[in-house]
Amino acid sequence: MINIDSFERIASAPLNTWPGAIVVATLAVLFAIGVHRIGARILLRIARPYPLMSVVLRFIDKPALALFIILGLGFILVEAPDSLPFATALRDLLTVLLIVALTWLAVRSVGAVAEALVQSHPLDSKDNLQARRIHTQARVLARSVMVVIVIIGFGGALMTFPAVRQIGASLLASAGVAGLVAGIAARPVLGNLIAGLQIALSQPIRLDDVVVIQGEWGRVEEITGTYVSIRIWDQRRMIVPLQWFIENPFTNWTRNSSQIIGTVFLNVDYRMPLAPMREALERILEHAPEWDGRVQVLQVTDATEKSMQLRVLVSSFDSGLNFDLRCRVREGLLNFAQAEYPQFLPRTRADFAPEGEHVDFVAPLERTQASSAIRPAMRGTANTEADPVASRGERNGPDPSAHSAASTAKTAPEPAEPVGAGNPR
Repeated sequence: MINIDSFERIASAPLNTWPGAIVVATLAVLFAIGVHRIGARILLRIARPYPLMSVVLRFIDKPALALFIILGLGFILVEAPDSLPFATALRDLLTVLLIVALTWLAVRSVGAVAEALVQSHPLDSKDNLQARRIHTQARVLARSVMVVIVIIGFGGALMTFPAVRQIGASLLASAGVAGLVAGIAARPVLGNLIAGLQIALSQPIRLDDVVVIQGEWGRVEEITGTYVSIRIWDQRRMIVPLQWFIENPFTNWTRNSSQIIGTVFLNVDYRMPLAPMREALERILEHAPEWDGRVQVLQVTDATEKSMQLRVLVSSFDSGLNFDLRCRVREGLLNFAQAEYPQFLPRTRADFAPEGEHVDFVAPLERTQASSAIRPAMRGTANTEADPVASRGERNGPDPSAHSAASTAKTAPEPAEPVGAGNPR
C-alpha cells in the first residue's frame, strides 16, 4: 500500500517509480503545450503582415506541437534510471515517434512552401500562363520531395531496430541482386516519380491547361505523384498515368498562350453573295464579347457538285470563349441567311433545259456592273496572318472579281421553262 514513506520516496526521486514518472511526464506535456501556444501566438502576430509566412505557420502548427510533446517526454525518459520497468523499450518507441514527428514536420513544411507559392500566384488573372507554370512546378516538385522525405523517415525509423540493421547489412552485401530485383518490382512507382520530375521541369502540361487526349477535350484539373486528372467538358474525369504524357503524343491548346482561333463551316448555294455575309459576320463580331479582335475571316474553302463551303475564322482569348463565339457566329450567319437569302440555302438542283441550251442565272451586263461594284469590298477581307493561305494574298490566284461578281449580283429572272419541266428543288 502507498503510505507517507512512499510519498516521501517519490518526492525525493520521482523518476524511480512509475507514479512519480507519470506525474512528471504530465507536467512536461503541459509545459510543452504551453510553450507551443505562447510561441505560436507570438509568431502569428509577427507574421500577420506577411501572408506567406502565415501560411507556413498554419501548416506546421500540429506537427510542431507533436514534436514539443515528444521532446518533453523524451527528456523525462532520458533522465529516468534503467531500473525503471519498461524504460528501455519506451526509449526505443520514443525514438521512433521522434523520427515520425520530424518526418511529419518536414512534409508539412514542404507543403506549406508549395501552398504559399500557389496562393501568391492566383489562377483567376486574365493572363495566367506564368501562374499555371508556378502552380505545376510547386505541386509536382512538392509531392516528389514529400515522397523522398517519407522514404527517408521510414528507413530511419526501421534502422532503430537492431534486427532491421542486420537485414540492411545483408542487403548491402548483395546490393547487385537486391537492387536489380527492387528496380524491377518498383518500376511503375519509380517511372511515375521520374515522369513527375520531368513534367515539373519541362512542363509539357500545366494545371488548367486545355488538352486533347485520345479525342477527349478537357482541362488539367490535378497533377498528383502518380496520375493526372483531366476534367472533361461534360464533367467526367479522365485519369491518366504520369508516364503516359512522357511516352505518348497529345495536343495542348494552351502550351504557350491561351489565345486560339476557331473555325465555323457553312454550306450554301453557289448563288449566295459573299459580301453581305462578310458584313453580317462583322456585325456579329462587333457585338460579341467573346471576340478578341484579332482574326475575322470568311472564305470559300471548298466547292462540291451541290454547294460551296464557307469557312469562318474567329479568335478568342481562350478555348472556352472561342467555343461560345463559334456557336454565336454560326447561329448569327444562319439567321442572316434564312432572313435575307433563304433561296440560297443548300438545295438539290434538277436542270431540265433542252440539250445545248445553257441557263445563266446572272445577265452578262449585270455581272459586269456587279464586278466593278464589289471589287473594293473584296480588298483585305481575307488577309490575315492567322490564315497561312490567305496571308499570301491573291498574287498567285485567279482574279477574285469574277467569282465575287457572279456570287453577289442580283439574280436575273430565269427563262421560261418548257411545258412539263420539273421545278428545281
